[in-house]
Amino acid sequence: MRLIISFLILFVFNTSFAQKTQINEQEYLALQDKIRFSMNTNVEQGIVYAKELMKSNNNKHLAFANGAASYLYQMDGNLPKSEETSKKSFLYLDKMPESKEKTKLKGYLYNYRGLTEWKRGNLSEALENYQKGVKFSLEVEDVIQVVKFKSNIALINEEVGNYQLAIKNLRQNNDFIDKNERVYPKEQFQNSKSNINLDLGGSYEGYYMKNRDKKYLLDSAEFFYKKAVTYSQNFTNNKIAAKMSLGNIYLMKNDKENAEKTYYDILFLSKQNNSEGLYKMANYNLGDLYFYNKKYDKALVCLKKVDSISLKNKVLDDSYLKSNYLQAKIYSAMNKPDEAYKHSKIYLSAYEKSESKLRDEAQEVNYKLGVEDLSTEMINIQEKYKYDVLINKALKVFYVVLVLGIVFFLIKNIRDKNKAHKKMNALIEEFKANIEKKENPPILAAAEVLEEEEIQLKKENVNLSIDEAKENKIVEKLLALENKLEYLNADFTLPYVAKKIKTNTTYLSYVVNKRFGKSFGEYSNELKINYVINQMITNHMYRKYSTQAIAESVGFKNAVSFAKSFRKRTGVSPAQFASNI
Repeated sequence: MRLIISFLILFVFNTSFAQKTQINEQEYLALQDKIRFSMNTNVEQGIVYAKELMKSNNNKHLAFANGAASYLYQMDGNLPKSEETSKKSFLYLDKMPESKEKTKLKGYLYNYRGLTEWKRGNLSEALENYQKGVKFSLEVEDVIQVVKFKSNIALINEEVGNYQLAIKNLRQNNDFIDKNERVYPKEQFQNSKSNINLDLGGSYEGYYMKNRDKKYLLDSAEFFYKKAVTYSQNFTNNKIAAKMSLGNIYLMKNDKENAEKTYYDILFLSKQNNSEGLYKMANYNLGDLYFYNKKYDKALVCLKKVDSISLKNKVLDDSYLKSNYLQAKIYSAMNKPDEAYKHSKIYLSAYEKSESKLRDEAQEVNYKLGVEDLSTEMINIQEKYKYDVLINKALKVFYVVLVLGIVFFLIKNIRDKNKAHKKMNALIEEFKANIEKKENPPILAAAEVLEEEEIQLKKENVNLSIDEAKENKIVEKLLALENKLEYLNADFTLPYVAKKIKTNTTYLSYVVNKRFGKSFGEYSNELKINYVINQMITNHMYRKYSTQAIAESVGFKNAVSFAKSFRKRTGVSPAQFASNI
């Protein structure tokens, strides 16, 4: 008997020892990438990769594997395993000696912990973990991880209704990723662009839901969702989520046919990829679509599936709440009071808990965003009271100056507006006249045209420093590019155009300056702005586009630089110009 017990102990010891293997750095990094990408493609496969890495005998590997697994288990709905692996990850981290590598890994673990809390709806806890983690990533200058933290914090802002702040932060991140593409491995760049465009689309959509009169927000949401689909070819979950959101945009734009088709595509894709959460969401959206089309039987089939999945997984989320709301409305319309009462009771009970939690979370998030360093704030308050009397006197003087400044500013603003409107109206008339001239060009005698051209050439060629024929050829090629609307491309720059017309940048810059009386940049911007003005005057649909959409249509990198150039040319913003036509 004693021999058998000894054998069993030896067997267990050898088995547990055999499970720990040597994993080299290259294998660790490869598994790390596989785990990360699985979060957007296949969660169950990600857990398999994490378990494989857990066989390592290296504390660094074990800390990362358990940290990532905690988030993967949360996405898979396994809360106990999520908690267990999260605790293990920090225990293994503590065993590592202090180093830059440990600090970097600490940032990763706080990010995964934040993502896990966010999935549970604990927004303030998620934010607290992000704020801790970003400090460690900044300490070791891990720019890729800092971008992830900033994006995740932006999503928290979106969740509590701070949409403009979320959009601002996400757009900054998007620009940073584009400018620093070389920092990212190719697949990680695609993954980051997929995530950031999906998040931007969501922020614009959420912002529209709170401001239904701002239809242009839907255009921006659609634009970023389509970009997310493009970047998500290798990331199934993101691709499905982006398509789902596009279906929602179609529905909000009253394009019910495309919305229904998109939702059915998602049902197929989510079933194919075992994505139960997205399958549930697609069913809710179809139920919502059928409800508003008064196809109540079809709507109920979809909504019952939502309830079934929610109750099975014990996840009574927003889709479950809204599903019961729609079912109560449907049964009321079908004159089934018992069913209507049952679902309305479920909805009201869940709604009260959900709203109460969201209010608390929003309050806590805004508090944590605003008061990270309380000790500094307390010192400032103490200093403030030392000079209280002096500050009060200074404030009185300041208010007087402020009132006078506001009055002056209002008067100046009214005058500037009047000037701008005069300039704008004159510009509109000028462009309308030019359009009429193009439609009915005046017929000049050939001799008159030649005479006018000769006089003009003499005036322009007084101080020629390059061959006249060469100069004329450059102008001729430039005009040909104008006719082809080449200037609408974002890459319509001095080097690009010089190469296109087979000259050098010095000659091109000289000719543009001489012939058009402006730098190449001013010449290019003026062509773009003139095109926009023409489109606004002649195309009523173009006036409805968002400033961002118009900016991108004529090759501007962002709406701010476009609006600045537009105001310089017209004296007013694009929206003001469109509303006055």
